[in-house]
Amino acid sequence: MSLWGGRFSEPTDDDLKRLNDSFGFDRRMYRQDIHGSIAYARAIRDANVITPEECEQICSGLEQVLAEFESGSFDTTPADEDIHTAVERRLTEMIGPVAGKLHTGRSRNDQVATDLRLWTIDAIKEMDSLLDHLQQALVEQASAHTDTLMPGYTHVQPAQPIVAGHWLMSFFWMIARDRDRLRDASRRTSEMPLGSGALAGNPFAIDREKLAEDLNFTSHSQNSLDGVSDRDFVAEMLFALALVGTHLSRLGEDIVLYSNPGFGFIRLNDRYSTGSSIMPQKRNADPMELARGKAGRLLGNLTGFMATLKGLPSSYNKDIQEDKEALFDSVDTLHAILPVVIAIVSTLNINVEKCRAALADDMLATELADYLVDKGIPFREAHHLVGASVRLTEQTGRTLTTLSLEQYQSISPHFEQGLFDSLSFERAVARKSAIGGTAPTAVRQQIDTARQWLAQWNQ
Repeated sequence: MSLWGGRFSEPTDDDLKRLNDSFGFDRRMYRQDIHGSIAYARAIRDANVITPEECEQICSGLEQVLAEFESGSFDTTPADEDIHTAVERRLTEMIGPVAGKLHTGRSRNDQVATDLRLWTIDAIKEMDSLLDHLQQALVEQASAHTDTLMPGYTHVQPAQPIVAGHWLMSFFWMIARDRDRLRDASRRTSEMPLGSGALAGNPFAIDREKLAEDLNFTSHSQNSLDGVSDRDFVAEMLFALALVGTHLSRLGEDIVLYSNPGFGFIRLNDRYSTGSSIMPQKRNADPMELARGKAGRLLGNLTGFMATLKGLPSSYNKDIQEDKEALFDSVDTLHAILPVVIAIVSTLNINVEKCRAALADDMLATELADYLVDKGIPFREAHHLVGASVRLTEQTGRTLTTLSLEQYQSISPHFEQGLFDSLSFERAVARKSAIGGTAPTAVRQQIDTARQWLAQWNQ
């Protein structure tokens, strides 16, 4: 039997049912729905709405319904409008009319908001675990390459030498922020709306503080209108997931670029590469291209849902049903991407020789400017003099290391024999030893800090 409809003289049109019903996607919240219903049954028992015997019947029946879902034996019917309808329908089949007392004082409006919050909290825990595995993989790869020299880029142009471990660790800290955002979102998600009713509150004096405690919420909503309609937590979650996707996209772009034979810095394991249907020689980093492409999907889920929210009047509106498909899809998308990205990072083969061979003398220009700064020359003047030196290399076909001292001194007498000591890639990276720099010592310190961060986070 439908949870509503007594005031209607005709059944719901089939086309409307297909539009309106959500059981096809919200059934995945069955565990949260049943746990919430068990806690609510006990709350209305404590408020003397139902007897202890009735509560026991209801809770026992709900446990049986849960067991059917868990075993895959739950049978659906065309009347199952949503997960709430399906659970109550099956509960009624099991224990009879007393099941109809479960919904006393409760609305699907506060019920679904509770279910989705519980589901989101669980999803954040699972996502955090995946991101932890990615960080662990990044740390292990970086540890093996604290001395591996490679070009660093800005504007996709060669800039300064760095070590490969430093490049890898840059993604560790992006993911650290992602995990922090998700944990912060979980804190705001952990506010129980149950007891808000349809919009005006619960008339049976239930103990909402105890109910929140029973469901492991940290607090409960303070306003019933806001309680049933607030979906800020969904928007926050979608944003956090879209930013995770953005970071994976950036990692994907680097891996696609660096695995190109023109760079040759890295090689993907055969298990995580694909080929061409027509070109036998091809070796594609398709998984990372998919990671890059999925970022657009995650962003689309966020912007689409924000557009849904922006024009809603207060209290519950059916538009809010759009929250679940967007959220479920974003979570599922990252669950598909992350295990593959973790495996790719874990098995990545970094070609030390090709990374080193890609270094060019003009990437030492800043080192040459710093040499002049050490002699007391203002950096802006030093920048200009080194710029003139670079122009001279282009005119003569030489490099910064092969220009003669006389050629340097034709630009400025401040250039002396010692300038050549500064033109070393090893020295260039070693000088960046301040915290956060690319010097091998700094990167090893950074890795130690990252491991401490992981240990503290996972306590």
